[in-house]
Amino acid sequence: LATGPRQNNSIFYEIRTYDIKPSKMKEFVEMVNRHIHLRTAHSELVGFWSAELGAMNKVVHIWKYDNFAHRTAVRCALASDKDWQGKFISPALPLIEKQHNEVAYLVPWCELGKPPKEGGVYEWVTFQMKPGGPAMWGEAFQAAINTHINTGYTKLIGVFHTEYGLLNTVHVIWWNETSDHRAAGRHRAHEDARVVAAVRDSVRFLESQQNLLLIPLQCSPLK
Repeated sequence: LATGPRQNNSIFYEIRTYDIKPSKMKEFVEMVNRHIHLRTAHSELVGFWSAELGAMNKVVHIWKYDNFAHRTAVRCALASDKDWQGKFISPALPLIEKQHNEVAYLVPWCELGKPPKEGGVYEWVTFQMKPGGPAMWGEAFQAAINTHINTGYTKLIGVFHTEYGLLNTVHVIWWNETSDHRAAGRHRAHEDARVVAAVRDSVRFLESQQNLLLIPLQCSPLK
């Protein structure tokens, strides 16, 4: 089924998730921090994180593209970039166990945000929604997101829904000052009647959800 309305432009985001060999995680992160400038010379990196809780030896990174022609041109340029291929791709591939990518759009009612300051942790929440897209669940989902924002304990970074990959998937990125700050805020939210009511209304569209606690890499624009 159609994923529903999206933002009124052709911009999309490629979400890449890599599982790294456990013994090679430190080496991989060091390589990314050292050589990512070769990759960002070709297109915009939104953020690069490693999983701290909810998964292990996993990294998540997001790339922004103007349109699909832009991505095709970037991928062609990267394939011909001898520095990128030689200094990063060739030595990095043996460290990676599995790669997964998705194409996603920001939902119509969300703009990509930034944390109020550097430092802190990111919560990556993946919702598997019933088919139909934001045209069906957007209003109820937005209300649930807004009630969490209104509690004041967390900062919304972005809400994405997939176009390629597993459809009807929504990724929500939150920023919190610390893991303990997030835990205390969640406790208060669970006792907030407004949050409880909004969540109760939105879960009728929900199939499943998963949370990751992410730590930004040194090279990540979102820190």
